[in-house]
Amino acid sequence: MNVRLRVSMSIAALLITSFAVAPPARAAAPGDVVTAQPTTVYLLPGKLLEVPVNAWHLLYRSTSATGSSNTVSGTLLVPKAGYLLGKRPIIGYAVGTHGLGDQCAPSASMGRGQEAELALVSLFLLKGFAVVVTDYEGLGTPGTHTYMAGISQGHAVLDSIRAATRVSGAGLATGGPVAIMGYSQGGASAAWAAQLQPSYAAELKVKGVAAGGVPADLRAVAAYLDGDENFGLAAAAGVGFDAAYPELDLEADLNDRGRALLADAADDCVGELSKLAGLRFSDLSPIDLMNQPKWLARLAENRLGAVAPRSPIFLYHASGDEIIPRAVGATLRSEYCRAGANVRWLSLPAPSHVTGAIEGGPLAIEWLTLRILGLPASGNC
Repeated sequence: MNVRLRVSMSIAALLITSFAVAPPARAAAPGDVVTAQPTTVYLLPGKLLEVPVNAWHLLYRSTSATGSSNTVSGTLLVPKAGYLLGKRPIIGYAVGTHGLGDQCAPSASMGRGQEAELALVSLFLLKGFAVVVTDYEGLGTPGTHTYMAGISQGHAVLDSIRAATRVSGAGLATGGPVAIMGYSQGGASAAWAAQLQPSYAAELKVKGVAAGGVPADLRAVAAYLDGDENFGLAAAAGVGFDAAYPELDLEADLNDRGRALLADAADDCVGELSKLAGLRFSDLSPIDLMNQPKWLARLAENRLGAVAPRSPIFLYHASGDEIIPRAVGATLRSEYCRAGANVRWLSLPAPSHVTGAIEGGPLAIEWLTLRILGLPASGNC
């Protein structure tokens, strides 16, 4: 064989080998980080958190209620001090109702020193745990917030934890202990994350989930709030479901008053929703919205309780809850127990929804801490 032929064959073999070992481009996956920008978080205006942290504002990939890929924002907080007990635990923290406008997002309120739930988040940080707080779909990113669409919210929580492990410089390893906590909207999000995790994010080592004041049955809650001073929350959930499920086409079913009121509320924070106090769905629409087949189907799809979480779950509810009836939470407990879940249930003496968060939050944090440290959970079904 002449030299020229041998050289040609060697070059061809090199090219073939190069093409053979070139890794294929990977499609974006849930939990992939789009951007991670350092940020500053304030407990109060101008006052930093008591525990020094590194903080990042995140954009990460997640999955909508209908299965399409989306981008969600959030905030990652990691204590600057080292963690001496192995891999640093990650808490997926799901906030309660903030509103519909992007300015209401927890990532925005943290930057202004106006995020009330940082009082609970700080208790995790003081233990050396990292905390990632999702803004949920459409809150802090383009589009309408899919408020109370539980499947979307559960995905957003789970993918925020995945994203936390993929932030360069955060020092968070995959395979470490994970816990999830939330109250109200966050309680539904935490419970949805618990139900979805085995099939959607099986690689996460979820040691426990704490969910308080859970609006597990949105149809029951909507009926309870119809004509109530907190009706604005039910109306906002209608806006959120319409954003999550375009076939609902809410605007087409509203009267002129309903279209004007909900358009005005579409960028409101939670306190501003009080403008809708005392209204009924019948004031907004000439038809019985909640009993339309298209609404019944989506509400049923987002009703918690059909699947038992595999991780231990701590459910707590205020006895005097005026927004989410205690019976709704108690029914969820019963359904999880019948399905074989490891459930710890606590009925709090708190006289209102908000005081339920205040009374139950520290108890939930201690319960989760014991799970992270490896102590077994005992249920009370």
